[in-house]
Amino acid sequence: MTTATKPATNGATNGLTNPYARMALVASDTPNAQEAYDALLGQQDWCPLEEADVAVVLGGDGFMLQTLHAMLDVGRIIPAYGMNLGTVGFLMNRYDKRAVIANRLAKAHSKRIAPLRMEAILQDGEKQSLCAINEVSLLRETRQTAKIEVTVGSRVRIKELVGDGVLVATPAGSTAYNLSANGPILPLDSQMLALTPISPFRPRRWRGAILPDRMRIRLRVLDHEKRPVAAVADQKELRHIAEVTLEIAHDTELELLFDPGQSLEERIVAEQFVTD
Repeated sequence: MTTATKPATNGATNGLTNPYARMALVASDTPNAQEAYDALLGQQDWCPLEEADVAVVLGGDGFMLQTLHAMLDVGRIIPAYGMNLGTVGFLMNRYDKRAVIANRLAKAHSKRIAPLRMEAILQDGEKQSLCAINEVSLLRETRQTAKIEVTVGSRVRIKELVGDGVLVATPAGSTAYNLSANGPILPLDSQMLALTPISPFRPRRWRGAILPDRMRIRLRVLDHEKRPVAAVADQKELRHIAEVTLEIAHDTELELLFDPGQSLEERIVAEQFVTD
């Protein structure tokens, strides 16, 4: 990752006032992102990410998630404006090296999203907590199928789910791994979660559930010594899981910035009409 470190100044161009006094420019290590970084570096002064009011993020969705997780890790969350130099760029805006960043920020609108908080207990009793912006996945570690007990609220809903695993996706993440696993696409303001099995063997006819995001989900690994399971929260993995508890972290909202006409809500709607 590359980060610009010059002190930032507030900018105003073409009658538009940049609302952010201190801006950070960060880029992934890919050649395209580095080329864009070099092109934008001289556009204005920049400051380190830890001192900024807003982050301009160059890369793909994976790098945006990495940047947002870095904010969660240090407990300092600022708005993030992404420009796509990756593949899909679902969380990003279109990259244009000719555009003035201050102008784009002045016109951008924000969308707040709340991550999933996972409280995990490992086989040895150790407890760990991670957040996920897209999804938390429980995946078998070996050739043995995973066996998982699914509890929603205070009731056991599935005594034994047998398959490759199961995932819980937020609306923002419902078009990612969840969609590839034949899970539902969720509108961003739906206040719902998608609970989706991954290659289920039993119960064969269960295709998952859409749940209110106020409900707590508990996934307990059965026969975990013979059938070890890993938990993946976006890009972070914990192995040898005994159980996880999941709920939305309403007290830890993230803020994404989008160009006019490029809202995350519209992208989620549009994804449901892709036919090719």
